[in-house]
Amino acid sequence: MPDNRGHLLPVYILADESISMRPYTGELNAGLISLHETLRSEPMVAAKVRLSVLGFSDNVVVRMALADLRSEASLPQLEIRGGTSYRAAFQDLLHRIPQDVTTLKQAGYQVHRPAVFFLSDGQPTDSKWRTQHRQLTDKATNGVAPNVIAFGVGEVEPKTILQVATQQDFAFVSIPGVNIGAAIARFFLALTASVVQSGRSLNSANPQLVVERPEGFHMAIDVI
Repeated sequence: MPDNRGHLLPVYILADESISMRPYTGELNAGLISLHETLRSEPMVAAKVRLSVLGFSDNVVVRMALADLRSEASLPQLEIRGGTSYRAAFQDLLHRIPQDVTTLKQAGYQVHRPAVFFLSDGQPTDSKWRTQHRQLTDKATNGVAPNVIAFGVGEVEPKTILQVATQQDFAFVSIPGVNIGAAIARFFLALTASVVQSGRSLNSANPQLVVERPEGFHMAIDVI
């Protein structure tokens, strides 16, 4: 049994790469660059986090498998393609997360419940995604069920984002009329702050997942 090497928080960015996101490719990739630069400037935080970047469309493409950002020279770019299959996204995580957690534990780490930051600008193009989502997030049957923090911009409906998030206070939608590119940029600012604060909390007596609401977003439960 390897010695305990400390605590880790696995974080997954699950980003919509469907065709409707094409106008915002620049904001998506700029956000990843900013996240990377911030975490590289906070090595004590980066040491507590392992990050994966997944793009979903008709299927999931692994832009970056779970990694220690201190050893990554740059983050990958997201690429626009296809539809918006929520089913593919959650099916991928259903298999990926247990494998990643097992690998980290075998390396001697204590692993906290993974966090998935989900971003989409539209309704799913498949109707049968809830089964995979339920299997992924049911803590009674999945011991490594992640916390899912869901962010919606553009045409996505608040009720859909509420269904994706694992708690009502983990579901956010951009305010109507807000520029989508600006909303995506603010999403990444909030994501970065959430990861940094959550990583810092792992050194405390009461580790917790910290979730920041982006400027220009409502909680989805508040939208009527």
